Amino acid sequence: MGLRKLKEILGINLLRLTIFISILFLFLFIILIFAKGAKMLSFSFLTQPPKSGMTKGGIFPAIIGTLYLTIFSVLFAFPIGVLSSIYLVEYAKKNFLVTIIRTAIGTLAGVPSIIFGLFGLAIFVITFGFGVSILSGSLTLGIMILPVIIKASEEAIKAVPDSFREASYALGATKRQTIIKVVIPTAIPSILTGAIMSIGRAAGETAPILFTAATFYTRKLPTSIFDEVMALPYHIYALMTEGTAPEYQVPIAYGTSVVLLGLVLVISSVSIIIRFRMRRKKKW
Repeated sequence: MGLRKLKEILGINLLRLTIFISILFLFLFIILIFAKGAKMLSFSFLTQPPKSGMTKGGIFPAIIGTLYLTIFSVLFAFPIGVLSSIYLVEYAKKNFLVTIIRTAIGTLAGVPSIIFGLFGLAIFVITFGFGVSILSGSLTLGIMILPVIIKASEEAIKAVPDSFREASYALGATKRQTIIKVVIPTAIPSILTGAIMSIGRAAGETAPILFTAATFYTRKLPTSIFDEVMALPYHIYALMTEGTAPEYQVPIAYGTSVVLLGLVLVISSVSIIIRFRMRRKKKW
């Protein structure tokens, strides 16, 4: 057996080992959370507000608040991210300004989420006067997930073969018509992948909404985008760090974790189904 073949076998086995370890830890994580939190799940837990200082009752306001924040943040970031990626791929020339923009997008993707929370507090809560509200939290989360959507959309648009564009131009279509009718429909299934990734991050972040949207305790549902809300990740944080009755609140925190995982899974599954149907329709 040659040295090159030996290196190839070792490399493949190393990759298999890393994949196995990743899957193992994923299953251990899911099993641990469900083992500690599944016993809390019930119809009343999902449909009732907290009671007795969050030692009893359910998490319905936190579920609604998380849905509002996640949906509004994606609605804000998705069109901006896709339009930005279209500009960067189809219109922007290679120059110093575009290089700075791409560097800024990459840098934003690595900024800690707590920094986005402080930014949202300074800009949306204080400067714009939105206060601690759904609007402030959604805009903050939207800016946080924007780099993920831009990068995913950019790669999806780049993956569209140039022959598709050339065929469109040959038929007399303009650049704008080619982008709208050829490039975007071809790239949209992969673009949705970026949206799916951003949904999970937006739903599970605590730090950005800590200063901009979340409240410690409320029994009321929001009636406008200027209301503050409970949210599942912040509810878990509050129960585990600031609770006065851990024997009651820790199980609720684990139950909330199960619900949050399930919520992200449901939202992601819906997005995956939409993406699959669009790919199928495109093939036909």
